[in-house]
Amino acid sequence: MVGLVRRLYGPFTVIKRLVPGDFIVEKPMVLGHESAGIVYKVGSKVKHLKPGARVAMEPGATCRVCEPCKHGRYEVLRTFEGLYNILTGPQLCADIEFAATPPYDGTLARYYRVPADLAYELPETLSLEDGAMMEPLAVGIHSVSNLAQVRANQVVAVFGAGPVGLLCMAVAKALGARRVIGIDIQQSRLDFAKSYAANDVFMPGPLKEGEKRMDYSRRTAQEMKEKLNIADAGPDGVDVVIEATGAEVCIQTGYFLAKSGGMFVQVGMGSPEVQVPITLILVKELVVKGSFRYGINQI
Repeated sequence: MVGLVRRLYGPFTVIKRLVPGDFIVEKPMVLGHESAGIVYKVGSKVKHLKPGARVAMEPGATCRVCEPCKHGRYEVLRTFEGLYNILTGPQLCADIEFAATPPYDGTLARYYRVPADLAYELPETLSLEDGAMMEPLAVGIHSVSNLAQVRANQVVAVFGAGPVGLLCMAVAKALGARRVIGIDIQQSRLDFAKSYAANDVFMPGPLKEGEKRMDYSRRTAQEMKEKLNIADAGPDGVDVVIEATGAEVCIQTGYFLAKSGGMFVQVGMGSPEVQVPITLILVKELVVKGSFRYGINQI
């Protein structure tokens, strides 16, 4: 075990209640799970790290001996009911302890104990701030590389230009995507996405008075296709849609946008139940996958 890590950096989020009655923060809790730090003390059996080493941390410790852990799938929800307890599970590994997930405190403290195999030493070229971004980057790698299996010359559309969406765009670009399209409702985010990893960006228009959400989503997808010269099939169609907002209309629009035989990966978390164009998914033979956190060797 790495005994203690100090000087932690990183953004954080806390969710007090996901669904009424399912999960509530009942007492004060230390926040933080996207972090890096400096090793303060190590256990007697730790050989690959020494005090003073700068490390990025994986914030979810599991049992390491159950079958899911052995397969590297410890992050996945075990039952559908787990969707309503997003932060704690139940996981494939029933013994996961995830930072800032009650009853476990998070990493934004002076000292934080972490298993040695979940601390990754940073090269000199990376700062502690860079190290804190390894955890959200792992989310992008898991969804874009492991699940969507983006390949060179593909067209990828990412809904949401927040931190996770931007990193998904960056991973797609690094994997050789020919065209990366960023979609968001804030111009400033789209401007940054265009300067960072997106080849093209699109801002959906507003919902018309009396317009149903599904009709709005269908119309928005059609407007995107016309404005950005996106085809319904072939090399100019959208091979992969990464949905990183969790918003119902973005999810729907993504299904309308994806080309026949394309891939749709749901990364964003919003309402636990949304309406989707199921017949469209069937006739287009879309491959639909869910993405939750990340897995082994992704930080």
